[in-house]
Amino acid sequence: MSDILSQSEIDALIAALTTGEIKADEIKKESQEKKVKIYDFRKPNKFSKEQLNSIKVIHENFGRHLINYLTTQLRTLVQMSGSHVDQMPFAEFSSSIPNPSIIGIVDFSPLKGSVLMVTSVELAYAIIDRMLGGIGEYKDKPREPTEIELNLIIKVFSRILKLIEETWKDVFEVHPTLEKIETNPQYIQLVSPNEATALITFNIKVGKTEGLINLCLPFIVIEPIMPKLSTKAWLSSSKEVSDIFSKKLNKKIEDVSVEIRAELGKATISVRDFLNLEVGDVIQLDKNIKQEIDIYVKGNLKFKGIIGKKNEKTAVKVTRFVDERNENYG
Repeated sequence: MSDILSQSEIDALIAALTTGEIKADEIKKESQEKKVKIYDFRKPNKFSKEQLNSIKVIHENFGRHLINYLTTQLRTLVQMSGSHVDQMPFAEFSSSIPNPSIIGIVDFSPLKGSVLMVTSVELAYAIIDRMLGGIGEYKDKPREPTEIELNLIIKVFSRILKLIEETWKDVFEVHPTLEKIETNPQYIQLVSPNEATALITFNIKVGKTEGLINLCLPFIVIEPIMPKLSTKAWLSSSKEVSDIFSKKLNKKIEDVSVEIRAELGKATISVRDFLNLEVGDVIQLDKNIKQEIDIYVKGNLKFKGIIGKKNEKTAVKVTRFVDERNENYG
C-alpha cells in the first residue's frame, strides 16, 4: 500500500470499510507488521554515510590535485571522468584486483597500519610511455614492470602520496610513505578478509588509455580519526583553516605598498594663459594654506589633511577619514 493515498483512493477505502469488503482488523494487522532489513554479516558496515561523504569530499579535492599534477608532469591532457566511494570487505576488493596490477603498500603514519594505492598496468605503462617521450599508449599484454619502469612508478606514486598528505592535512596530518610495490594481489594480506574498507575509485584517461586508480582505506587503520570525519568536526576544521588563511592573508596585505597622493588644490586657466606660462608665474589654487586638502590612496579619496613641514620636508597631516559616498566634492 502506498504511504500517501489520493482522494479517490481514500473514498474507495471508506466505501470498502462501510460495505464490509475490507475489515479494519486487516488494515491494523498490516500496519503493525515489522519491516525487516537484510543484514549480511560477511559485509559489516562500519562506515556511516556521513563519514563516507566526508571521505568523498576529501578525495574529490585530491582528484583535482592529481589531474593537475599528471597534466603538468606528462604535458598532455589528462581527464578524470568521475570518482566514487564504496564500502566493502577487504577480501571483496582484493579479489577484484587484476593480476598483474601496480599495487602500492603505503604506510599511513602516524596511524598504525597500511593502506593501498592500486592502478591498472595499462594506465601505469601509458604514464611511463608519456614520461619517456611517447604518445602515452599501451597496447601490449599485461606484464610485470622492468626495473626502470618500477623506478618511474615509485617516483610517480611518491609524488601522488604527497598530494594525499596535502589533501588530508585539513582533517588530520598524515605522512604517507611508499613501503613497497607488489604486482600480484594474492600476496597482499593487509588486514583480515572481512575487515571493512573505504574504497575510493578514480577513472583516469591519459591520451587514449583509460584506467583506474584505487585507494583502499581499511577501517581499522583510520578508526582513531573517524570522529574527525563527522560533519560537525569537518565544519569546525574548515573554519580553523579559514581563520589561519585569513590571518596569513592579512599579514601579506599589511606588507603591500600603496601609492598615496596629496592634492594641494585645483585651478582653472584659459588655454591662452597656459600657453603663455613662464618660469616664476604664480597659479592661484582654490584652497588657502589653512584649508584641508584631499588625500588619495590608489586614486580613491580616503583622507583629509593639512599641509605642514616635518624634518625640513613638506608633509601632510591626516585630520580625518573620508566616506566617498557622503563627501561633497563641491
